[in-house]
Amino acid sequence: MIATPYDRRRRRTPTVRPAGPGDAPDICALLNAVDVIEIGRPETDLAAVEADLHHPGTDLAKDSWLAFEGGRLVSYAQVWHDSGPGRIDSDHCVLPGHRPAAVRLLELMEARARELTAGEEDAVLRLRLGAEPVLDADVLPGRGYRSVRRHQVMTRALSPAADPPPVPPEGLVLRDCAADETDRRRAHALVEEAFAAHFGHVRRPYEAWLDHLDAHGLDWSLVWIAGLPGTGDAGVLLTRDDRTSMGWLHYLGVRADLRGRGIGGFLLRHAFAAYAARGRDTLGLGVDTRNETGALAFYGAHGMHPHHAVDTWELRLHPQG
Repeated sequence: MIATPYDRRRRRTPTVRPAGPGDAPDICALLNAVDVIEIGRPETDLAAVEADLHHPGTDLAKDSWLAFEGGRLVSYAQVWHDSGPGRIDSDHCVLPGHRPAAVRLLELMEARARELTAGEEDAVLRLRLGAEPVLDADVLPGRGYRSVRRHQVMTRALSPAADPPPVPPEGLVLRDCAADETDRRRAHALVEEAFAAHFGHVRRPYEAWLDHLDAHGLDWSLVWIAGLPGTGDAGVLLTRDDRTSMGWLHYLGVRADLRGRGIGGFLLRHAFAAYAARGRDTLGLGVDTRNETGALAFYGAHGMHPHHAVDTWELRLHPQG
């Protein structure tokens, strides 16, 4: 049987090296090429890639990989060990038709994850991919990964006419966190309280939380705390306006004992109005489809629509035997 040029390309052994800060534009271009295939348009920003490459505690020489075929970047992967003992988070992408490169980077990710979690019980490697990924469908299950969660990215169109500032529930007062470090720490505490039981949430000290958020690029005037007389701080709304494609709602949380009073709906409508006033035409967020507080239905009831879905895959790193 004579091999076709396509067959030979698929069999080509990739060249692999670690990523460096100077590789951010090429990695961003690769991620956007995959975005176009999976969701129809590019949605990865260079600043986000640079933040990943500069993440505190990351040793790029050991924790990142680029795969090239014929001098072209075809796959990228990186791991992070900042979510506490026993958990490694990762990123992985590949262009279609480059399965050997994809598998090779998975092998390197998994080996590094096992090294980082040596001696830790019930260690797992987590990987997020689009619900309809470029990666061949049999690759992850064949390596022992299982899909454990789906998050839905939802968006809503905005306009100043359709999104005026909402009327707050009686007595509720909003303050932003632009000027006061104490308020920023209070926002962190409210996030920890409101999201403590959510899938994938990792409790982090304040400084580690800032690193995780890449907070040096965060506009704290777009982070608000809601307070009620007699009850204190009731909820938090953390948004960011540093994405090219849309404004982004990162956290919307209300204390469990104060839910059902319209605070969450007000905070969401406030985000719509604030971003419409800034000239944004779209606001997006990601929500766990199995969220027990009914978040998926809540956002849908406020006019948000599915954009695309992301699946979390998990690999046990040190199974017994």
